[in-house]
Amino acid sequence: MAGLRTGLMMAGLTALVAVVGLMLAGEAGAVAALVLAAALNLSVWWNSDRVVLSLHGAEEVDGRTAPELCAMVRELALRAGLPVPRLYLLPSDQPNAFATGRNPQHAALAVTRGLLRALPRPEVAGVIAHELAHVRNRDTLLMTVTATFAGAISLIANFALFFRTGDDRQNPLGVVGALAMMILAPLAAMIVQMAISRTREYEADRVGAEICGQPLWLAAALERIEGLSRQTGNVAAERHPATAHLFIINPLHAFAHDRLFATHPATPDRVAALRRMAAAAPHPATPGPWA
Repeated sequence: MAGLRTGLMMAGLTALVAVVGLMLAGEAGAVAALVLAAALNLSVWWNSDRVVLSLHGAEEVDGRTAPELCAMVRELALRAGLPVPRLYLLPSDQPNAFATGRNPQHAALAVTRGLLRALPRPEVAGVIAHELAHVRNRDTLLMTVTATFAGAISLIANFALFFRTGDDRQNPLGVVGALAMMILAPLAAMIVQMAISRTREYEADRVGAEICGQPLWLAAALERIEGLSRQTGNVAAERHPATAHLFIINPLHAFAHDRLFATHPATPDRVAALRRMAAAAPHPATPGPWA
């Protein structure tokens, strides 16, 4: 089901790229856009994790360089029934984390140095479990696909702005239509991206709470990250805002409540859902050694 959903999303975004090319430069633009979309599909499938990690300056760690963190990830991956993902540290002081990779066998998990400094171990476990939930739900490829295509559509529109000629006969909408597409096409891609993000976060919270066995750990982590992220910027995320929806909490300095263009659901709503989950669980799972 997850594979079908991702395939449909890639097909839909490919069609959107082609329509943008058609509206901006006629048939030649549509062909060029389709070629770009095909290249993006291949690139995202094979290199999604490496591209995103490189954008954020990630450094891989292992049992020698980060023994406690790696042990926690191994234990939680075992609980989730997943292969142990590769583990990376991000240089940002902002507490945050994300997962990436095309499938559970090629997954990578990245946490910021700020997260490890600011959160107690149980809350770190809750964050790791949330990201492993994204891996288990196979969200990671879908998340990267939408980010890549949103950026590509914006790039096509910007190129059209600078490389247009006086001859608009190949453009069925003319100058006004082209300007509208430059605005509306990136907007449409971002709406798709944000809608996916908001839905998947609630589900990853639920599954992550089941993995770590303590919904309140994740609830406390979300509240702490939300508060601290407002005080600390994330330079790499600000430079590459199309990746913002990958993080557990929006890394950009934006309004933190449910709106059409918010990358995440409102943190209080997520926390409330986790607290209801904790209250409804008659027998919480046995916590791990990090409790």
